[in-house]
Amino acid sequence: MANAKIIQEKQEAVAVIASKIASSPSTVVADYRGLNVAQVTELRKQLREAGVEFQVLKNSLVRRATEGTELTSLNDILTGPTAVAFSGEDAVAPAKILNDFAKKNDALKLKGGVVEGKVVGAEEIKALAELPSREGLLSMLLSVLQAPMRNFALAVKAVGEKQEAGA
Repeated sequence: MANAKIIQEKQEAVAVIASKIASSPSTVVADYRGLNVAQVTELRKQLREAGVEFQVLKNSLVRRATEGTELTSLNDILTGPTAVAFSGEDAVAPAKILNDFAKKNDALKLKGGVVEGKVVGAEEIKALAELPSREGLLSMLLSVLQAPMRNFALAVKAVGEKQEAGA
């Protein structure tokens, strides 16, 4: 009877992991070997503040969660101790926080992950982490959109001033 209960619990865990991977805009997989308790606590705090869930998961459970999906190539990076960060809404947050933390702590290694339903490697995760924040990108877009209007307004003003000076 105990075996059936354990199997049921594992099936439920696999279903939860599969739904988290499917519903997260990005999922980052990292190797946390060598981090001490204080470092892991600090990392979890930073991730929690950004709305990112961070869990240490068994590789076999994550493999089963990706069975039958397009994410089976994620199995290649599921070796050794594995911690997984699931983002809430911001696809960049887990990559940015884990990448910044890995720069300060050599023990944390990014392995790869899933971004918008596509399996990516550690280099793509690092590239995603280097992107400006959503607010930064929006402000860049806004300045690009405003530039033609501002230039047009300056040109109209210059023409008006030239006509006033000529009159």
